[in-house]
Amino acid sequence: MGPPIIGVSKHIQHIRELVDHVAHTGLNTVISGESGVGKEVVAQNLYSRSPRLGKPFIKINCAALPEGLLESELFGYEKGAFTGAEQKRRGKFQLAHGGVLLLDEIGDMSLPLQAKLLHVLQSGEFTPLGSEKELRTDTWVIAATNHDLKQDIAEGKFREDLFYRLNIIKIHIPPLRERPEDIPPLVDFYVKEYAEQLGGENIEIPSPRVIDRMMQYGWPGNVRELQNVLKRMMVLGNCDQIVNELFANQSENIGGPAPVSDIKRPVSLSDLLDLEGENSPESESFSLKAIKRKAVDQVEREIISYVLDKTDWNRSKAAKILKISYKTLLYKISDLAITPPPGKKR
Repeated sequence: MGPPIIGVSKHIQHIRELVDHVAHTGLNTVISGESGVGKEVVAQNLYSRSPRLGKPFIKINCAALPEGLLESELFGYEKGAFTGAEQKRRGKFQLAHGGVLLLDEIGDMSLPLQAKLLHVLQSGEFTPLGSEKELRTDTWVIAATNHDLKQDIAEGKFREDLFYRLNIIKIHIPPLRERPEDIPPLVDFYVKEYAEQLGGENIEIPSPRVIDRMMQYGWPGNVRELQNVLKRMMVLGNCDQIVNELFANQSENIGGPAPVSDIKRPVSLSDLLDLEGENSPESESFSLKAIKRKAVDQVEREIISYVLDKTDWNRSKAAKILKISYKTLLYKISDLAITPPPGKKR
C-alpha cells in the first residue's frame, strides 16, 4: 500500500474518492499541483489500489535529465547506439511493462520528446535507440506536473494532442495554504512517524498553540516544507522560535515593495500617534507597544487593500499573492475593517 493521503479538507476527501474510482481503470492520469503538495503520494495510492499492484512502479523525473539522456532512459538503447553505450539497456517503458510509469514534471519535457511519447501512448509501441525493432508495452502512464499545461499549450511549450491523450483523468492537489484544516492531521501523522525514526526520546512535540500558528502560515513549500519544519522542531526544540522564523521569512519574501506610485499613501507619524486625547504622550495609555500594533495594522491594511484592488477582490488570488491562507485573509479583512468597492462582497 502507498503512503496514506492525509487530510480532512473537502479537497483531500475529493481526491481520495477520485483515487478509489480511477485506480481500477488504468486510464492515463495527470496529477497537478505545486511542488511539495504530494503528487507522488497520490500516484502511489492509485497504483496500490489498482490491479497492477505487485507489478513495477517506475518513476522518472523529466526535469532532472537533459533531452538526450531522458530519451534513452525512457526507451532504452542498443549497444553502440551512441558514444558511451557499451551495452544494451532497457528503458523505463520496458521496465514498467504491466505496471505504472510515473512521469514526474512532464511539463519540462521537450517538444520533440513529447512527440515520441505521444506515439507510445497512441500505439503502445516504442523503439529503443539504435534499434529497428519496435517493442510493445502495457504501461499505465501517470503524469505529474507543477505547470499549468493549458497555459504551456497557449505558449507553444506543450503539445495539445499529448495533453488530451494524458489528461483523461485529472487530479488537482491544492496548495497547503488553501486547506489549513489539513495541517493538524498532517502534523499528528508525521510527528508519530518521525518520533519512531528519531528514537522517541528527548524530542519536542509542537503544542496546540504552535500548530494553530502553523495554520496561519502560507507554506510555499507545501507538505514537504511542513515535514522539514517538523523534523527541525522535534530535534532542536524551540518550536515557538522556529514558527516565528517562518513568519519573518514569509514577510521578507512577500515579493518586495510595490512601486511608490501604486501605494495609496505612506503611513505618517501623525497617523500612528494621533497626538490628541487618550493617545497623547501625556496619557497613561500611551505606549510603544500600542503604537507598534497600530503601525502593523496600518501597514497590513494598506498592503492587503492594495493586493485586493489589483486582483479585483479575488480573495483566493490575493491570499496566494500574500502567501497567507484564505481563512486568514478573510479574518484580516474583517479585523482591519477593509471595505470592498461598491458591488463587491466582503
